[in-house]
Amino acid sequence: MASPSKAGAALAALREELSGDVFAPDDPGYDEARTVFNAMVDRRPAVIAQCVDEADVVRTVRFARDLDLRVAVRGGGHSVAGSALGDGAVVADLRHMRTVAVDPEARTVRIAGGATMSDLDRACAPFSLATTGGRASTTGVGGFVLGGGSGWLDRSFGLAVDNLLGVDLVTADGTRTHADADDNPELFWALHGGGGNFGVATALTLGLHDLPDFSIALLLYQPDFGREVTRTYREVIAAGPDEASGMVVYFTGPPAEFVPPHLVGTLLVGALLTYAGSEADLRKVAEPMLALPHEAAVVGAMPYAEVQCMLDDPPGMRNYWSAEYLTGVPDEFVDVYCARGESVPVPTGTMHALFPQGGAIAAGPHDYPVPYRDAPWGVHPFGLWEDPADDERCVAWVRDVRSDTRPWSTGDVYLNFIGDEGTDRVVAGLGAQNARRLADVKRHYDPDNVFRFNHNIKPA
Repeated sequence: MASPSKAGAALAALREELSGDVFAPDDPGYDEARTVFNAMVDRRPAVIAQCVDEADVVRTVRFARDLDLRVAVRGGGHSVAGSALGDGAVVADLRHMRTVAVDPEARTVRIAGGATMSDLDRACAPFSLATTGGRASTTGVGGFVLGGGSGWLDRSFGLAVDNLLGVDLVTADGTRTHADADDNPELFWALHGGGGNFGVATALTLGLHDLPDFSIALLLYQPDFGREVTRTYREVIAAGPDEASGMVVYFTGPPAEFVPPHLVGTLLVGALLTYAGSEADLRKVAEPMLALPHEAAVVGAMPYAEVQCMLDDPPGMRNYWSAEYLTGVPDEFVDVYCARGESVPVPTGTMHALFPQGGAIAAGPHDYPVPYRDAPWGVHPFGLWEDPADDERCVAWVRDVRSDTRPWSTGDVYLNFIGDEGTDRVVAGLGAQNARRLADVKRHYDPDNVFRFNHNIKPA
């Protein structure tokens, strides 16, 4: 640990050299700068460096190394695990680095490390292009993609990492590095699911796909119909094309335009069918869902970027999530899923989601460290609430979902969906064989485990 005089001089130099702002614990604005999406995360970094370009990131990493401090990376700050912050760490805050440049002829997009899904989707929309993004517009692109990347378009276009063409990184020694299929290919492989373990991603290049039309059918049902809704949705996905995705979800009716006033604050079952195509084609797929008795329905074409904003979770709430990937959804599982859905903590923002995989996910490259690729379905208990007094019941409910689901679990998990659930779950999110290979890459690029405030891969 550096002496106070050395630390003070280094901080003064960082303030002078950095183009962006620097916050230490006694500075006005520090508490605001360390606030992240999940209100359960309350960590106090030593320094928060709000970088405006790659040169600022280099300066920040070298400052941390000179003082023997660890580095946390903040992109969207949306991680349920709070990986954007670390007690006593230096935070490389990328929120000012949000440039998105689309090349419509090459059908590629280059995204700066702090850009959000909304930045990405809205930049691509004028060209009728898109790539797989997260299910909320506020999610940071960098952490989402490097963690694997699942969203409404993954059955059509593959996981986000299947569309990753290149990454610019600042590694643990402050070196600028580029990784793609030709340059540093082993590092590039590791970035396909290994997350923020290998450096600060200052820019990513992704492949784009044509998306001239996008449509949705959102239907609300009374919980009594939950089993019938879930079974019907299962059959709709099985019979439908890869363009169809979405979820079944138990949730508390929010005060939103699509929820009838008398259902606000009550438990509902929703069926969301997203469709990478026209409303007419969607209606054919959605016909069995529309035939079931429902309380409300929103059906029609809608810009993809707008759909991405529909389920945005408000910042400042308390979050505890998890996930299990499934061998299938037989009727026995449906009964268990729906029984637990009927016990969703109400009224909170908590959701009990069941979503399909398959399609381009299962058909994608099997070499990457994303072992959940072959699971046909996933269940995602998403605890979201405001009052700390609800902590115990909401966390317990999420854990109960996992326990209920184990007989049908593949044992794999998407790490972006979980918080700190221990080393075994990190391995489950990478695959045991992949974890060993990733540890070798980690040793090469970050032997001192400078980047550890993540689903951590320890150097071999």
